[in-house]
Amino acid sequence: MAETQAPRRKRGGGGAARRAAHTATGPVTVPRITRNMPDYEPLSAEALEIIEMNAETVLEEIGIAVVENPAALARWKEAGATVTGERVHIPRGLARKLCETAPARFTQHARNPAKSVEIGGRDLVLAPVYGPPFVRGLGGGRRYATMADFSNFVRLGQMSKWLHHSGGTVCEPTDVAVNKRHFDMLFAHMTLSDKPFMGSVTEPSRAADSVEMAKILFGADFVDQNPVMISLININSPLTFDATMMGALEVYAAAGQACIISPFIVGGAMAPVSVAGTLTQVFAEVMAGVAYSQLVRPGAPVIFGAFVTSIDMNSGAPTFGTPEAAQITLGAGQLARRLGLPFRSGGGFTGSKLPDAQAGYESANSLQAALQAGVNFMLHACGWLEGGLVASLEKFVIDADQLGTLHKMAAGITVDEDTLALDAIREVGPGGHYLGCAHTQAHFRDAFWRSEVFDFKPFETWEEEGARDTQALAGERVTRMLADYREPPIDPAVRAALAEYVAERKASMPDAFV
Repeated sequence: MAETQAPRRKRGGGGAARRAAHTATGPVTVPRITRNMPDYEPLSAEALEIIEMNAETVLEEIGIAVVENPAALARWKEAGATVTGERVHIPRGLARKLCETAPARFTQHARNPAKSVEIGGRDLVLAPVYGPPFVRGLGGGRRYATMADFSNFVRLGQMSKWLHHSGGTVCEPTDVAVNKRHFDMLFAHMTLSDKPFMGSVTEPSRAADSVEMAKILFGADFVDQNPVMISLININSPLTFDATMMGALEVYAAAGQACIISPFIVGGAMAPVSVAGTLTQVFAEVMAGVAYSQLVRPGAPVIFGAFVTSIDMNSGAPTFGTPEAAQITLGAGQLARRLGLPFRSGGGFTGSKLPDAQAGYESANSLQAALQAGVNFMLHACGWLEGGLVASLEKFVIDADQLGTLHKMAAGITVDEDTLALDAIREVGPGGHYLGCAHTQAHFRDAFWRSEVFDFKPFETWEEEGARDTQALAGERVTRMLADYREPPIDPAVRAALAEYVAERKASMPDAFV
């Protein structure tokens, strides 16, 4: 792993950046969701016990593959596992025991302390799409993503009222060398937004760069004791832990930074076609990954992840918004709570090529299932299109707008003297209307959630204004939000130090595009 060193300079740690953030002005971000509604739990206690028992059998009898990582094999052997070549057989109960040191909840700190988020418990944190190499929007069709596109997504995330997190690889900027683009992406998150962000996982040395840049932003001592990044560690399902992701996990766990341990499953291809069988594999893989993080550093924060979709058995294409995917999400939520860990799943998933009716139905199904499942960290909450191949600017703002409905649903139903509105019913009486009564006048501004994208005007007005569909309205909103964007304040010395680190590290290596 490449050694990295932060540039020497006069500074007072990350305190200056955090003090500057206190005076930041800009768009309002609604606090994270705290659910005042029950989780939907379709699995019985007996079913959960059987799934866990079978997952333990998988780890013990079948084992996991740990590829090209002798250090990980040595850790597992020392912990009591049986290692044969690159296959690790974990005795029944060992992984479960190791998972006990992982925290049930933790705070991810943002450079603006007002935007720090709690991960776990009854809270839900919403983060944008992650990973697409293509984009759509701003008048262009489907095209390869650029760094300019990436920066625009970060700006939209900063401006989005209902989005709590800046995310990670919101799109893959293909105009920057593969081995250098993580520097530009992190710099964009750190300077264009003051919300929490994610680190790089595409190579262990890039994870190390992420940690070093976080130390410049927050201060080294603060980073050592506090999670300031969440990073996505995908398991190469079925039952395989590759050197790239495991190496990134090792870097982040050793640094005390949070990781999502997430199987990446297309049902019927990388897991059984049955819901219960898939949940068994998911639980085995997550337990093994979480346990390993605790071997690296006991107490390292981790999140139980589950990215699961079904497959079209005719074409082989992944499908989204299906009842089976919802059932797996719901069941995985129960398993995460059984393990005592925060839960990541869900998103505005769709296989559609455009932000059309298919996209709307599939995304709504996925978002509501995740809310009911008790998800704590939702990646891909807005902007996902074409099975994750495309990040759409228009769908980003449509989805981000609709995330407000999750806030409203999660709040539950308040029943008190004011909401029962008996005085209003008395005032109006039979045959009247409530538009002018005192109760309506007191509450009309915040009584109902209101979309900032959809059109509710009369047909004649809609037609006179150009008969715009939702995609066109969203495009106009993208343009308006980017025009209104203002970069959040940051300590100039910290910004300069970040820029210096990026320039020095990029100059130290030749470009690589593979």
